[in-house]
Amino acid sequence: MGMSVTISAATEQDAEQIFRLQYLCFQSEAALYANYRIDPLVQTLDSVREEVAADCVFVARLGDEVVGSVRGRVTEDGAASIGKLCVHPRLQGHGIGARLLRAAESALVEERGARRFRLHTGHRSEGNLRLYRRVGYERVGTAEGADGVPMIVLEKPAQTYATTA
Repeated sequence: MGMSVTISAATEQDAEQIFRLQYLCFQSEAALYANYRIDPLVQTLDSVREEVAADCVFVARLGDEVVGSVRGRVTEDGAASIGKLCVHPRLQGHGIGARLLRAAESALVEERGARRFRLHTGHRSEGNLRLYRRVGYERVGTAEGADGVPMIVLEKPAQTYATTA
Protein backbone atom coordinates (compact mmCIF):
# COMPACT_ATOMS: atom_id res chain seq x y z
CA MET A 1 0.00 0.00 0.00
CA GLY A 2 2.91 2.35 0.66
CA MET A 3 1.26 4.17 3.57
CA SER A 4 0.60 3.03 7.09
CA VAL A 5 -2.59 3.50 9.04
CA THR A 6 -2.27 5.89 11.98
CA ILE A 7 -4.56 6.17 14.99
CA SER A 8 -5.31 9.58 16.52
CA ALA A 9 -7.97 11.51 18.39
CA ALA A 10 -10.73 12.71 16.09
CA THR A 11 -11.15 16.40 15.39
CA GLU A 12 -14.21 18.41 14.46
CA GLN A 13 -13.02 18.28 10.83
CA ASP A 14 -13.31 14.46 10.89
CA ALA A 15 -17.03 14.37 11.69
CA GLU A 16 -18.25 14.22 8.10
CA GLN A 17 -15.81 11.45 7.13
CA ILE A 18 -16.78 9.49 10.27
CA PHE A 19 -20.45 9.94 9.38
CA ARG A 20 -19.95 8.62 5.82
CA LEU A 21 -17.68 5.77 6.94
CA GLN A 22 -20.15 4.67 9.61
CA TYR A 23 -22.95 4.59 7.04
CA LEU A 24 -20.85 2.43 4.72
CA CYS A 25 -19.56 0.07 7.42
CA PHE A 26 -22.85 -0.65 9.13
CA GLN A 27 -24.63 -1.74 5.94
CA SER A 28 -23.43 -5.30 6.54
CA GLU A 29 -24.76 -5.22 10.12
CA ALA A 30 -28.11 -3.96 8.89
CA ALA A 31 -28.23 -6.77 6.33
CA LEU A 32 -27.62 -9.38 9.06
CA TYR A 33 -30.81 -8.26 10.78
CA ALA A 34 -32.78 -7.08 7.74
CA ASN A 35 -33.10 -3.81 9.62
CA TYR A 36 -31.81 -0.66 7.93
CA ARG A 37 -33.00 1.54 10.81
CA ILE A 38 -30.16 0.60 13.16
CA ASP A 39 -28.72 3.56 15.05
CA PRO A 40 -25.49 4.00 13.05
CA LEU A 41 -27.50 4.26 9.83
CA VAL A 42 -30.04 6.79 11.09
CA GLN A 43 -27.70 8.96 13.15
CA THR A 44 -27.48 12.54 11.89
CA LEU A 45 -24.30 14.39 10.98
CA ASP A 46 -25.05 16.94 13.72
CA SER A 47 -25.23 14.11 16.25
CA VAL A 48 -21.87 12.75 15.08
CA ARG A 49 -20.42 16.27 15.44
CA GLU A 50 -21.76 16.44 19.01
CA GLU A 51 -20.16 13.09 19.86
CA VAL A 52 -16.81 14.14 18.41
CA ALA A 53 -16.94 17.29 20.55
CA ALA A 54 -18.02 15.62 23.80
CA ASP A 55 -16.88 12.01 23.74
CA CYS A 56 -13.61 10.16 23.40
CA VAL A 57 -13.44 9.56 19.64
CA PHE A 58 -10.54 8.05 17.73
CA VAL A 59 -10.00 7.61 14.03
CA ALA A 60 -7.74 5.47 11.89
CA ARG A 61 -6.27 7.35 8.95
CA LEU A 62 -4.70 6.22 5.74
CA GLY A 63 -3.17 9.46 4.52
CA ASP A 64 -5.97 12.03 4.79
CA GLU A 65 -8.77 9.43 4.61
CA VAL A 66 -10.57 8.32 7.77
CA VAL A 67 -10.75 4.53 7.41
CA GLY A 68 -11.89 3.62 10.92
CA SER A 69 -13.41 5.10 14.05
CA VAL A 70 -14.59 4.31 17.54
CA ARG A 71 -16.35 6.29 20.27
CA GLY A 72 -16.42 6.03 24.02
CA ARG A 73 -17.73 7.88 27.02
CA VAL A 74 -17.75 7.21 30.74
CA THR A 75 -21.21 6.57 32.14
CA GLU A 76 -22.52 7.40 35.61
CA ASP A 77 -21.52 3.99 36.98
CA GLY A 78 -17.86 4.51 36.02
CA ALA A 79 -18.00 2.17 33.05
CA ALA A 80 -16.73 3.32 29.69
CA SER A 81 -19.35 2.69 27.04
CA ILE A 82 -17.59 1.97 23.75
CA GLY A 83 -19.49 1.97 20.50
CA LYS A 84 -19.73 2.41 16.77
CA LEU A 85 -16.40 0.73 16.10
CA CYS A 86 -16.01 0.55 12.35
CA VAL A 87 -13.27 -0.06 9.81
CA HIS A 88 -13.60 0.47 6.08
CA PRO A 89 -14.52 -2.88 4.47
CA ARG A 90 -11.41 -2.89 2.27
CA LEU A 91 -9.17 -2.70 5.36
CA GLN A 92 -10.94 -5.09 7.72
CA GLY A 93 -8.96 -8.01 9.09
CA HIS A 94 -5.69 -6.10 9.50
CA GLY A 95 -5.91 -5.27 13.23
CA ILE A 96 -7.17 -1.71 12.81
CA GLY A 97 -10.29 -2.36 14.90
CA ALA A 98 -8.19 -3.74 17.77
CA ARG A 99 -5.83 -0.74 17.55
CA LEU A 100 -8.79 1.66 17.68
CA LEU A 101 -10.19 -0.18 20.71
CA ARG A 102 -6.83 0.01 22.53
CA ALA A 103 -6.53 3.74 21.85
CA ALA A 104 -10.04 4.41 23.16
CA GLU A 105 -9.55 2.18 26.21
CA SER A 106 -6.27 3.88 27.08
CA ALA A 107 -7.73 7.39 26.83
CA LEU A 108 -10.90 6.44 28.70
CA VAL A 109 -8.82 5.18 31.65
CA GLU A 110 -6.07 7.80 31.65
CA GLU A 111 -8.15 10.88 30.80
CA ARG A 112 -11.62 10.02 32.06
CA GLY A 113 -11.10 7.56 34.90
CA ALA A 114 -12.98 4.57 33.51
CA ARG A 115 -13.02 1.54 35.82
CA ARG A 116 -14.33 -0.96 33.28
CA PHE A 117 -15.31 -1.13 29.64
CA ARG A 118 -18.71 -2.09 28.27
CA LEU A 119 -19.83 -2.58 24.71
CA HIS A 120 -22.57 -4.37 22.86
CA THR A 121 -23.03 -5.96 19.49
CA GLY A 122 -25.80 -7.73 17.68
CA HIS A 123 -26.27 -11.39 18.55
CA ARG A 124 -25.54 -12.47 14.95
CA SER A 125 -22.37 -10.37 14.60
CA GLU A 126 -19.85 -13.22 14.85
CA GLY A 127 -16.91 -11.22 13.52
CA ASN A 128 -17.44 -8.52 16.12
CA LEU A 129 -17.84 -11.08 18.90
CA ARG A 130 -14.57 -12.79 17.88
CA LEU A 131 -12.69 -9.48 18.00
CA TYR A 132 -14.13 -8.47 21.37
CA ARG A 133 -13.38 -11.85 22.93
CA ARG A 134 -9.85 -11.81 21.51
CA VAL A 135 -9.13 -8.50 23.26
CA GLY A 136 -10.52 -9.66 26.60
CA TYR A 137 -14.22 -8.85 26.65
CA GLU A 138 -16.61 -11.34 28.22
CA ARG A 139 -20.35 -11.67 27.82
CA VAL A 140 -22.22 -10.27 30.82
CA GLY A 141 -25.76 -10.19 29.50
CA THR A 142 -28.17 -9.32 26.75
CA ALA A 143 -30.25 -6.30 25.87
CA GLU A 144 -32.55 -5.15 23.13
CA GLY A 145 -31.40 -2.24 21.02
CA ALA A 146 -33.71 0.72 20.51
CA ASP A 147 -34.11 -0.61 16.97
CA GLY A 148 -35.31 -4.01 18.27
CA VAL A 149 -32.08 -5.91 17.49
CA PRO A 150 -31.12 -8.43 20.21
CA MET A 151 -27.73 -7.38 21.60
CA ILE A 152 -24.99 -9.16 23.53
CA VAL A 153 -23.44 -7.01 26.27
CA LEU A 154 -19.73 -7.53 26.93
CA GLU A 155 -17.40 -6.07 29.57
CA LYS A 156 -13.85 -6.19 30.83
CA PRO A 157 -12.09 -4.49 33.75
CA ALA A 158 -10.20 -1.32 32.86
CA GLN A 159 -6.92 -2.63 34.28
CA THR A 160 -6.88 -5.30 31.55
CA TYR A 161 -6.51 -2.81 28.70
CA ALA A 162 -2.75 -2.65 29.26
CA THR A 163 -2.42 -6.42 28.94
CA THR A 164 -4.31 -6.53 25.66
CA ALA A 165 -2.55 -3.49 24.16
